[in-house]
Amino acid sequence: MSTIPECTAGLRDGDEANGANSFRVRHAELALGYGGAGDPADPAMVQAMQLVLHLPKADPPPRSALLAAAATATVALCLDERVGPGGEWESRYLAWKRSRIRKVARRARGAQWLAAGEVDGVTVEVDDVQARALVPCAVGEVDQRIRRLQIAGTDLEHDDPGPPTTKLPVLWVNSALGMTLGKAAAQVGHASMLLAGALELDPVCRWAELEFHCAVREADAARWRELTGLVRDGAAVAVRDAGFTEVAPGSMTVIAVPAADW
Repeated sequence: MSTIPECTAGLRDGDEANGANSFRVRHAELALGYGGAGDPADPAMVQAMQLVLHLPKADPPPRSALLAAAATATVALCLDERVGPGGEWESRYLAWKRSRIRKVARRARGAQWLAAGEVDGVTVEVDDVQARALVPCAVGEVDQRIRRLQIAGTDLEHDDPGPPTTKLPVLWVNSALGMTLGKAAAQVGHASMLLAGALELDPVCRWAELEFHCAVREADAARWRELTGLVRDGAAVAVRDAGFTEVAPGSMTVIAVPAADW
């Protein structure tokens, strides 16, 4: 019989045993999947997670690094102790997770980025690139400081950071779809939380110890064929888009592959 690891990364209070049990409960909730509740009759009450991408006008970050930060912030929030039982974010998180998962990516710079840091959420920094996942809420209740942030109209050139490390999960983006930065950020966010829910507790704890960092890469047609084979074999997880924006319903947008060294 396997033992439950003491997964205490990111904890601020409490002993390790309580921390391990709390993490296990949060992971179990994530592993249940999402959806089932459907959309409310009032469009303003549709639940969404806002992703804020730090995109300074001067010296913008590489696209792949910014997407990795968005994915990391998403899964970090989904496993944060504050979304767990009795946590201050629990009700808002569960209302979102148990409905249709939506994410909206927005850009921020300068004072906008500082203001976004005052709204409930989790900020991560990956290789000097930052993104913040905000606690989900109804779209009609999005904080005004966030609502004014631009959604569309900003993109980054595709970059080639080289082969990914074997020590981190890799989120492969379907390059054939030509997704914008904002769309891709939402999709890699979906992928990171799906991967965490699909993995057993032990590898998720290893991932937590690495602060949920991951790599994002573009997959060409040949690579994508290989990756879809991994999905069929149960060795990777795929994001299939609902088709609300940019891509056709059912499109496979991102495939998440666990770290090879795990």
